[in-house]
Amino acid sequence: MSELTRLTIAAARDALRAGEVTSAELTEACLTAIDGADALGAFVHKTPEIARERAAAADARIKAGDAPALCGIPVGIKDLFCTMGVPSQAASRILEGFTPEYESTVSQNLADAGAVMLGKLNMDEFAMGSSNETSVYGNAVNPWRAGNSEAALTPGGSSGGSASAVAADLCLAATGTDTGGSIRQPAAFTGITGIKPTYGRCSRWGIVAFASSLDQAGPMTKDVRDAAIMLQAMCGHDPKDSTSADLTVPDFEAALTGDIKGKTIGIPKEYRMEGMPAEIETLWADGTAMLKDAGARIVDISLPHTKYALPAYYVIAPAEASSNLARYDGVRYGRRAALSQGDGITEMYEKTRAEGFGSEVQRRVMIGTYVLSAGFYDAYYNRARKVRTLIKKDFEDVFAQGIDAILTPATPSAAFELGKEFDDPVQMYLNDVFTVTVNLAGLPGISVPAGLDKQGLPLGLQLIGRPWEEGDLLNTAYALERAAGFVGKPAQWW
Repeated sequence: MSELTRLTIAAARDALRAGEVTSAELTEACLTAIDGADALGAFVHKTPEIARERAAAADARIKAGDAPALCGIPVGIKDLFCTMGVPSQAASRILEGFTPEYESTVSQNLADAGAVMLGKLNMDEFAMGSSNETSVYGNAVNPWRAGNSEAALTPGGSSGGSASAVAADLCLAATGTDTGGSIRQPAAFTGITGIKPTYGRCSRWGIVAFASSLDQAGPMTKDVRDAAIMLQAMCGHDPKDSTSADLTVPDFEAALTGDIKGKTIGIPKEYRMEGMPAEIETLWADGTAMLKDAGARIVDISLPHTKYALPAYYVIAPAEASSNLARYDGVRYGRRAALSQGDGITEMYEKTRAEGFGSEVQRRVMIGTYVLSAGFYDAYYNRARKVRTLIKKDFEDVFAQGIDAILTPATPSAAFELGKEFDDPVQMYLNDVFTVTVNLAGLPGISVPAGLDKQGLPLGLQLIGRPWEEGDLLNTAYALERAAGFVGKPAQWW
């Protein structure tokens, strides 16, 4: 592994501007690392030609003195983002052969900022999963190992390929998307930083939709400063997305003072789940003490409707998914099943979807169609929407009481073995227990690596912020990161 690929965005930016390294050299180091890491299953569509072309353009831009912070930085793009001329399959067989003639707004923003795209990253099919085991490409694998075990661990999901690539130093950063925790959970499992911004902060245009009222793009990076730098480049108002907020993007990096004296941090009692591992409890207590030592005031708070969040989420998300995935029928793009003589349009739909969608996607589409059907709409979907409103109000109430941020665990455990929970959907869904409330309420949330479990696996803490105050949230996360002093890296085995 080259030392160049271990650089943070901030360190690489400084080295590029000082002329100590070129983007071409940085990019070649990453491309070499990617070619040597096929065992991780992280990169599924490599784009070396695009990478070299963009690196050369970035070097020229840096030489001319026109270099934004991300200029020349090699990144990976989750396969959910449409990228012009590059396969964009959302890790699904049904989008086999789909090569967009357009670029998602987020990936275009990154390109405009001079970032170098190395390729597309593995993920759960249509972002539906918590372990990256539903991908048509096969599993993404966590670069970390538990103790002396050789067992392959999940990198989390759905942004598992992004998490694995960043943790293994294949790229300096990556894009992710978060519908119920799909940036924060894999970040926690792999010892990296991941932020889900406020709903509407990043454009969803050109990102394959899972649940439109919950999906949000965000950066997955090696530390908090990098998250601030990359988020600034990713977000901004987009007239092509009606849910995109027309707000000025602040300088997130400038907000990183590390001073949180006088800030009030809430500790929600409802997140003390029955059966929570002692290591998670200890980590949470340690994180609380760190923030207190840094000058923050710690206050116990209540978010009474938290216990209903998971069931509400698993009604609303599948309902929206069943509507969004109705467009995949084999007519206009993607895979079309072979038809027998006499088959009509209905048979084409049925065969194409049966072949194209994996079992988890089929399960969620069926659940979604059921809860939206006549006779069940009020009993399930409408009730879940009402619960969502109450969850959002819980957060509004505590923020109105002067709470600046909320500290919780990021996940109920460290990374688990691939295959261990795959056949138990309910157990798999429980991985989102600490993260889904943030999506239901549309709030910003960040996962910061804060320690190791007894097997030497990373554990993360989650901070939840006020809407549109990502700068303040990042600064609190920066203070937590400095206090935790997490420097763990996986030992290379791939």
